[in-house]
Amino acid sequence: MTDPNLRHVLVTGASRGIGRAIAVELGVDHHILVGGTRAETVQEVVDALPSAEPFVCDLADEQSTTRAASRLSRLDALINCAGISAEGTTIAETRREEWRRVLEVDVIAVADLTRLVLPLLRASHGDVVMVNSGSGFSRPGPGGGVYAAAKYALRALTHALREEERGTVRVTSIHPGRVDTDMQVDLQARAGRPYTPSEHLRPESVAATVRAALEASSEAMIEELSVRPVFQT
Repeated sequence: MTDPNLRHVLVTGASRGIGRAIAVELGVDHHILVGGTRAETVQEVVDALPSAEPFVCDLADEQSTTRAASRLSRLDALINCAGISAEGTTIAETRREEWRRVLEVDVIAVADLTRLVLPLLRASHGDVVMVNSGSGFSRPGPGGGVYAAAKYALRALTHALREEERGTVRVTSIHPGRVDTDMQVDLQARAGRPYTPSEHLRPESVAATVRAALEASSEAMIEELSVRPVFQT
C-alpha cells in the first residue's frame, strides 16, 4: 500500500537516461509514476524503487495518453522528460515528416499531457518541471535547426504555462548541456565527433536540479535553470 504522506510524481521518459536518473533520485522519498512506452522496461524501474507504479503510454498517441492520464487520482508533480532527437539535417534537407516527428513528441505531447493532469496539479498546488535542453537557449549551428526549434517552442510553452498557473502551480524549466546518455552518444556519432563521457554532465546531476526545484520553499519558484558541464563553453 502506498504511503499517503509521499508526494506523487509522474516522470516521463523514466525508463532510461535522464528520466531514469530523476526517478531514482526522487524515488528515495516520493511515490514515482514511472512513465515510458515499453511496459517491460518501465516495470524494471518500478521494481527498483521503494514506492512506484507504471505509467505506460505512447505520448505521441492522443488516445493512449488520455487513457493513461484518466487513471490518475492524485498528482503532486509532473516531470516532463521524454523527448527525441532530430536527424541533424539542414533546413534545406528536412522534410515535413521530420518536423512533425520531432515537434509531436518534444512539444505537442508535452503540452497535451500537461493539459490532462493540470486539474490534479491545481488541486495539490503542485509542480511542473520541463527538462528542456541547452538547445532551447543557444543559437543552433548547421543541422541543429529542427531540434532547437522544438526546444525553443518548449521554452515558450513553459513561460506561458508559468504565467497562466502562477499562484497555483509552480513551473520550472531546466536546460542541461550535454549529458552522458545513449542519446548523446548517438548524436555525437552521427556528427562524426569523438565521445568523451567525462566531458558531459552525469544524468544524476540533472536529477539533483529537479529535486532542488521541487524542494524550493513554498513561497518561492525556481523559474529557469541552465546547467552546464564546468568545461563547456
